[in-house]
Amino acid sequence: MIFNVNGALLDTLVLSIVERADTYGYEITRELRESLEISESTLYPVLRRLQKDACLEIYDKEFSGRNRRYYSITDRGKCQLKMYRNEWKNYRDKINNIVEEGDNCE
Repeated sequence: MIFNVNGALLDTLVLSIVERADTYGYEITRELRESLEISESTLYPVLRRLQKDACLEIYDKEFSGRNRRYYSITDRGKCQLKMYRNEWKNYRDKINNIVEEGDNCE
Protein backbone atom coordinates (compact mmCIF):
# COMPACT_ATOMS: atom_id res chain seq x y z
CA MET A 1 0.00 0.00 0.00
CA ILE A 2 1.40 3.39 -0.91
CA PHE A 3 -0.60 5.34 1.66
CA ASN A 4 0.74 5.71 5.19
CA VAL A 5 -1.26 4.45 8.13
CA ASN A 6 -1.05 6.83 11.07
CA GLY A 7 -1.55 6.19 14.77
CA ALA A 8 -5.22 7.12 14.92
CA LEU A 9 -6.05 4.85 12.01
CA LEU A 10 -4.11 1.95 13.55
CA ASP A 11 -5.94 2.52 16.84
CA THR A 12 -9.25 2.42 14.96
CA LEU A 13 -8.35 -0.79 13.16
CA VAL A 14 -7.13 -2.54 16.31
CA LEU A 15 -10.15 -1.50 18.36
CA SER A 16 -12.46 -2.63 15.54
CA ILE A 17 -10.85 -6.07 15.47
CA VAL A 18 -10.90 -6.50 19.24
CA GLU A 19 -14.50 -5.27 19.43
CA ARG A 20 -15.61 -8.29 17.39
CA ALA A 21 -14.02 -10.76 19.82
CA ASP A 22 -11.25 -10.91 22.40
CA THR A 23 -8.09 -11.89 20.61
CA TYR A 24 -4.30 -12.02 20.89
CA GLY A 25 -1.56 -9.99 19.25
CA TYR A 26 -0.52 -12.38 16.49
CA GLU A 27 -4.13 -12.84 15.39
CA ILE A 28 -4.62 -9.05 15.25
CA THR A 29 -1.45 -8.76 13.13
CA ARG A 30 -2.61 -11.55 10.84
CA GLU A 31 -5.97 -9.88 10.27
CA LEU A 32 -4.40 -6.48 9.64
CA ARG A 33 -1.95 -8.01 7.15
CA GLU A 34 -4.90 -8.97 4.95
CA SER A 35 -5.17 -5.25 4.11
CA LEU A 36 -1.95 -3.57 5.28
CA GLU A 37 1.74 -4.19 5.48
CA ILE A 38 2.33 -4.26 9.23
CA SER A 39 4.70 -6.07 11.54
CA GLU A 40 4.20 -7.27 15.07
CA SER A 41 6.87 -4.78 16.15
CA THR A 42 4.59 -2.00 14.89
CA LEU A 43 1.48 -3.46 16.49
CA TYR A 44 2.66 -4.09 20.05
CA PRO A 45 3.33 -0.42 20.88
CA VAL A 46 -0.21 0.34 19.66
CA LEU A 47 -1.61 -2.37 21.95
CA ARG A 48 0.41 -1.06 24.91
CA ARG A 49 -0.76 2.51 24.28
CA LEU A 50 -4.41 1.44 24.02
CA GLN A 51 -4.02 -0.51 27.24
CA LYS A 52 -2.38 2.48 28.97
CA ASP A 53 -5.25 4.69 27.76
CA ALA A 54 -7.74 2.20 29.28
CA CYS A 55 -9.20 1.31 25.87
CA LEU A 56 -8.05 -2.31 26.12
CA GLU A 57 -7.70 -4.77 28.96
CA ILE A 58 -5.46 -7.81 28.91
CA TYR A 59 -5.73 -11.26 30.38
CA ASP A 60 -3.79 -14.47 29.97
CA LYS A 61 -5.35 -17.72 28.86
CA GLU A 62 -3.66 -21.09 28.54
CA PHE A 63 -3.21 -22.41 25.02
CA SER A 64 -1.23 -25.56 24.19
CA GLY A 65 0.52 -25.58 27.55
CA ARG A 66 1.52 -21.91 27.60
CA ASN A 67 -0.14 -18.62 28.34
CA ARG A 68 -1.41 -16.45 25.52
CA ARG A 69 -2.14 -12.77 26.19
CA TYR A 70 -5.62 -11.73 25.06
CA TYR A 71 -6.96 -8.23 24.55
CA SER A 72 -10.52 -7.13 25.19
CA ILE A 73 -12.10 -3.76 24.53
CA THR A 74 -13.29 -1.67 27.48
CA ASP A 75 -16.26 0.69 27.65
CA ARG A 76 -13.83 3.55 27.18
CA GLY A 77 -12.41 1.77 24.14
CA LYS A 78 -15.91 1.41 22.68
CA CYS A 79 -16.51 5.15 23.13
CA GLN A 80 -13.15 5.92 21.53
CA LEU A 81 -13.94 3.60 18.64
CA LYS A 82 -17.31 5.29 18.10
CA MET A 83 -15.55 8.67 17.89
CA TYR A 84 -12.93 7.26 15.49
CA ARG A 85 -15.64 5.79 13.26
CA ASN A 86 -17.45 9.12 13.05
CA GLU A 87 -14.20 10.90 12.24
CA TRP A 88 -13.33 8.25 9.66
CA LYS A 89 -16.67 8.67 7.86
CA ASN A 90 -16.20 12.44 7.68
CA TYR A 91 -12.60 12.09 6.49
CA ARG A 92 -13.48 9.39 3.95
CA ASP A 93 -16.31 11.45 2.50
CA LYS A 94 -14.13 14.56 2.14
CA ILE A 95 -11.31 12.61 0.49
CA ASN A 96 -13.73 10.79 -1.84
CA ASN A 97 -15.23 14.10 -2.94
CA ILE A 98 -11.80 15.26 -4.05
CA VAL A 99 -10.36 12.02 -5.44
CA GLU A 100 -13.40 10.67 -7.27
CA GLU A 101 -14.25 13.97 -8.96
CA GLY A 102 -11.40 13.70 -11.43
CA ASP A 103 -11.75 10.00 -12.37
CA ASN A 104 -11.76 10.55 -16.19
CA CYS A 105 -8.78 8.38 -17.21
CA GLU A 106 -9.49 5.41 -19.44
